[in-house]
Order: sequence, then C-alpha cells, then structure tokens
Amino acid sequence: MTFTLVLILIGALLLLVIGINVIQQQKERAEAERRVEFARQRAILDETETVLSNTGMIPCSTHIMLVLYRRVQDALEIATTLSTSQQQADYQRRLADLKNQIDTLQANPPQVPPIENFRLPDNDKQILVLVQTLKKLKAILRAEHNKGRVDPAIFGQEENRIDSLQLRINVDSMLSRARAASFMKQYGSSKQMVTKALATLHAIKAQTPNDPFIARKVDEAKTLLDEIMGAQKLSAPSAPKPKNEEDDIDMLFQPKKKW
Repeated sequence: MTFTLVLILIGALLLLVIGINVIQQQKERAEAERRVEFARQRAILDETETVLSNTGMIPCSTHIMLVLYRRVQDALEIATTLSTSQQQADYQRRLADLKNQIDTLQANPPQVPPIENFRLPDNDKQILVLVQTLKKLKAILRAEHNKGRVDPAIFGQEENRIDSLQLRINVDSMLSRARAASFMKQYGSSKQMVTKALATLHAIKAQTPNDPFIARKVDEAKTLLDEIMGAQKLSAPSAPKPKNEEDDIDMLFQPKKKW
C-alpha cells in the first residue's frame, strides 16, 4: 500500500513537472513571438519616420502624407499592446500627437504641389538621400495599397509623381556621367548617355508637357551633345593626304642627283 502511494506521488510529481515545463515553454514562445512582432513594428516605425523626416526635399501631397502618418499610427497602436508599461506611456503620447496631425490634414483641402517646381539638391550626399527616400516611399505606397489602405486612384496618381521625380534625377545623373565620359575622351559612351537622357526627357514631356524642367534639360542635353561631337572631331586623327600618281611618275623620270 505504501509502495503504491509512493508511485502515485512520484507520478503526480512527474506530471506536475511536465505541466510546469509545458506552461513555461508556452510563455517563452509567446514572449519570443511578442519580441519578434514588436521588433517588426519598430522597424516599420523607424523606416516610415525616416521617410517623413526627408519629405521636405520633395513636393509631397496631402494624400501621401496621410499614407505615411496612418502607417505610423497603425504601427504605434500595435507596438503599444506589445510594449512594457514604461514604453506604453511614450507610445500613447506619440499617438495623441499623431492623431492631431492627421485631423489637421483631413480638416483642410488636399494639397498637391506641382512637381514642376522641384529642384535637385546641389550636394551629392543629399541627392543620394533623396534617391533612397523616393525608393522607400514607393515601396511603402505599394505595401499600403496592397493592404487596401490606399484608394486605387490616389495610388496611381502618387506612384506617377514618384516615377516622374525618379526620372528627373536619372536625367541629371546621365548628363553628369556624360560630361565625365567626354572629359575622359570616351565620346561613344558620352553620346550614348546623352541620347538616353533625351529619350527620358521625351518620356517625361508626355506626362507634363508644360514643365519648364523639360525645356531647360533638353537644351542642356543638345548643347552637351554638340560639344561632344565637336570634341570628337578635333581629337580624330587627320586622314593621310592621298598621293598623286603624276608626282610618282615625275619622281621616276627626274634627273638623278650626283653625289
């Protein structure tokens, strides 16, 4: 009888230990999942806020600003439920500020600044930041559209604006590389890049025919192409003068010199 009770107690203890381990593993798994999801929301916050901090470099419409603000809002709401009590206070404060910004934008008529007024920064580092910002902005816009959070008409309009800005940057980049290639006397590559820049400009002109940027850059590209053609002609070796057959005959029959 005693032996049976001991076995029962041992079995109960084993079951208790197993149960505790299972519960502990479930807690650890839930904690790991919480940390992964929290890290994902933090990454979304960091990426979106970085883009927001650089929107002053580009003509952003009210629509794209609302897309970014709402993305931050969604990430903050999820992060609040996953964060510690100390973090929750900060996130709730940020959510309140963000809600005020969204309400202000929605209360006013939508603004769509013309991209014709866009000017590239003079600093190469700023241009690189601009290129990266546009790339991230386009990816965010597509991601939010795929989630059904962006109206299809607004999505098409904003994507076209981003594409147009990227084309403008590409044009300036191609013309800059063409000048560098011409300086290195690589005239073939230089002409190819200018021709490609002109083709890109015609593509932009189809979207914004009254854009002063187009006319200015077309003139700049044509002038550069003329300079390249002129430099190529000057650097080309002059063709040897063809010999006259009559001169050769005269040389044969002229009196021999006496030495």
